[in-house]
Parts: sequence; C-alpha cells; structure tokens
Amino acid sequence: MIHIETKKEELSLLVILPGDPLRGEYIAKNFLSNVKKTNSIRNMFGFLGDYKGKKVSIQSTGMGIPSISIYLNELIMLGAKKFIRIGTCGSISDSTNLRDLILVQSAATDSSFNKIRFNGEIDYPATPSFELLLNAYKTALNLDFKTIISSVLTSDTFYYESDMSSRFKLWEKYGLTAIEMETAALYTISKGANVDSLSILSVTDHIVKKESLSPQERVNSLNDMITLSLEAIISE
Repeated sequence: MIHIETKKEELSLLVILPGDPLRGEYIAKNFLSNVKKTNSIRNMFGFLGDYKGKKVSIQSTGMGIPSISIYLNELIMLGAKKFIRIGTCGSISDSTNLRDLILVQSAATDSSFNKIRFNGEIDYPATPSFELLLNAYKTALNLDFKTIISSVLTSDTFYYESDMSSRFKLWEKYGLTAIEMETAALYTISKGANVDSLSILSVTDHIVKKESLSPQERVNSLNDMITLSLEAIISE
C-alpha cells in the first residue's frame, strides 16, 4: 500500500480508527498487550495488539474526509472487515453536553464527497453497521456510560467566517447534534465495500455554549470512548 506499510498478517480484521496518531499510540500503550508497531509512514501510526484475547489493530487516519478515505480504502484492500472511528466533536445541541458519547446513527455532510460519487443525483444516507451500533449501545449500558444515539454533520469546514447560529438551530431541528469531519466518508466507503463501521464521538467542545474541556478532562473523557470502542468491536 502507498500509505500503509502494515502487512496483511500484521493486520486484524478489527480496526480502531483514531484521527490523532498520538491517540493511537496512547491506546496501544495503555489498552493493548503484546503490541507491535506496524505503520509509521508519514507518522500515521499503526499498531497490532491483544485486547481480552482478541487481536485488534489501531490505525490513525488524520483529519478530514480525504485523509480518512485514503486509510480506510487501503485497510479494506488489506482485508480488514470491522472499523470503529473514535474522535472528538463539537456539539450544537442543547440536549448534548460535554463528555457525552455519541453513537452516530447517520451523518449528513456539506462535502461534495457523496455528490461526486452519486453523480449529483441523490442525497446518500450515510449510515453505520447496525450490528456495531447495537453492540456499542448494549456495551455502553453494561459499562454504565452515558451515550446519545444521534445524527451528526460531517463538515469540510472547521473555522466558520460568519455567524452560524441560525444554521446550527436549523440543523439541530433536524436531529444533528454535533459537527465532526470524517464519519460520512467512513459510512459511505464501508457500505460500498461491504464492511462494517461505526463512529463513536466524544463531545469535547460545545460550539453554541462556548464550552470546552480542559486537557486533563479530555483524557478522562476519551478513555471512556476508547474502552467502549474496544469492547464493542470484540463483541460478537
């Protein structure tokens, strides 16, 4: 592969996808045993290790639709079958608070990614694997983690140049609780390749309320997300 030097025999069928390479390294060091580093091209770290007796791979994907699309496609070419993206998001909903974990049931997008794929003929509904969504929901209940099942906006824009408050209210009216940058591509590519995927997001910022977690609070919140993703991906 051009961007992944991991060999097929070094890759699990089960893959956790953090955006941040250092978060991937953190997961490998603190949650897995018998860890082997399998990828370092462009410092987008990949790892293989054991979690509760099962092999799990970690592969960082970077930020945005173009970056996750590259790594997801190459992982699928190598034979991986189940993916859980773990990432942070900014809430735009009064019903969503800092530290909440969002299980993403669908992803709208302002990107041209799906418009190009479907020749501008339809608005494609980007949705996850129901099996993984159900596994994550049941796992969260067992772990007593608060989760929200909702839709999000996958956006190509991080910094907006104008007041977006009226648009945020409109999006919230139609069930979009948060904004992030990768999930729509994850779900679309996965469906086309007949593999399973899910996005689990941790609310670290509230865009409307202008709230944000401190660095230490982010670590604690992300630990819950990591645990949930690992438990969900190994469950049958």
